[in-house]
Amino acid sequence: MKPVHRSAAVMAPIACDESLPKTCVIGAGSSGLAAAKALYLAGIPFDCFEKGSEIGGNWLLDNPNGQSACYQSLEINTSCPRMAFSDFPMPADYPAYARHDQVHAYFEQYAAHFGFRHTITFRTNVVAVTRTEDGRWKVDIEGPEGAQSRIYEAILVANGHHWDPHWPEPSYPGTFTGEQIHAHDYRSGDQLEGRDLLVVGAGNSAMDITVAGADRAKSATLSIRRGQWVMRKFLFGKATDQIAFPGWIPWWATRLRLRVGALASGGLKKYGLPKPAHAPGQSHPVQSEEIRTQIAAGKITVRPGIRRFDADHVEFTDGTRTRADLIVWAIGYKVTFPFLDFTVINPEENELALWKRTVHPDLPGLYFIGLLQPVGAVMPLAEAQSAWIADLLSGGYFPPTEAQIRKQMMTDHERNKSRFYESPRHTMEVDFDYFLWDLARERKAGAKRAEDRSKHHEFVSTK
Repeated sequence: MKPVHRSAAVMAPIACDESLPKTCVIGAGSSGLAAAKALYLAGIPFDCFEKGSEIGGNWLLDNPNGQSACYQSLEINTSCPRMAFSDFPMPADYPAYARHDQVHAYFEQYAAHFGFRHTITFRTNVVAVTRTEDGRWKVDIEGPEGAQSRIYEAILVANGHHWDPHWPEPSYPGTFTGEQIHAHDYRSGDQLEGRDLLVVGAGNSAMDITVAGADRAKSATLSIRRGQWVMRKFLFGKATDQIAFPGWIPWWATRLRLRVGALASGGLKKYGLPKPAHAPGQSHPVQSEEIRTQIAAGKITVRPGIRRFDADHVEFTDGTRTRADLIVWAIGYKVTFPFLDFTVINPEENELALWKRTVHPDLPGLYFIGLLQPVGAVMPLAEAQSAWIADLLSGGYFPPTEAQIRKQMMTDHERNKSRFYESPRHTMEVDFDYFLWDLARERKAGAKRAEDRSKHHEFVSTK
């Protein structure tokens, strides 16, 4: 994405076509904004409900909706050109990896540029979404005007999947007398000041919080049960994700790119981290520029998994012990939809097969936007999903048969799972470039089906 790719601003209101399906968008984070913009430009009547009073979701520090995991030092792990929406590049003066406040400002600019911010209803919580007898969807909401129920033909779920903290199950033996928080509740290094800190996890948040603790905490220990390949954000002076392949290139090429990046970044075994049991590319990429430096300087101690608690000490599986008065669990999130009953959808262990990571054939009219974990950024994929569904709702796209959808859904789901080691973290993993290419190909095929179907109906009506 470059500045020349920016679309013209929407200067006048776009009228809705009331003959099109009435639609509901749940959430105004990055995926909800992509959905609202696509529906608005397509003239599809819709409501977008946001629990908080601001847009931006996870990228707004202390978001009033209470669900953001944003912290002061957070910056993106995908470079700005690869993270931006396809028709709205990030400002040219942004760094290679934008800060959270810059990302939020970008979202505000995006909503203003395309003129759809007024379509979002704030301080409104979606309590329940249920099927009606005629196959539509009833949405129960609570907002400034009290409790209401509304009927929609389509629901676009964009509530995110980094807000419901996963805690260790079952709990470890023994008793810990210190404080325990999840990474979701971490906001800044102030919370670590003077503490004997233990961070549990091996993802991006775990690395960021441990690095912050190296400078602010009394002591900083990182507990990693399973080794990870930790890539640097920059190689040879450039953002590591700027090397990309066409979407049709086989997965082994993307895996090779990740392997080169991981090996060029250097292994972590000499720093005390366990050697990964998997090859580079078989797990979601983890990035950190400072973790190696801080470990080498003796500011961070690396330990394996936890064995047991002993009051103000933690014992690890190698028999070593450390004092701790604060544990930060950076071990991921659960995929949950509090407004959907388990009888409708049940993402147990984060396992939820969807066609193109968007729709299930048993749930017509219910679409999931951004419910994926790409080797790259979510926003361009959520944008592509939203544009696809807008085509469907406006009649410009027609799907293949149900049998074909089910076959493709399970084939894609099993293929994506097989590329990564088995873990709830990887149940929604997709290849960024392939996903965009594949969805664009399906949209084109569906547009052709819609055109052929329209011609057939016209032919029949003239007979």
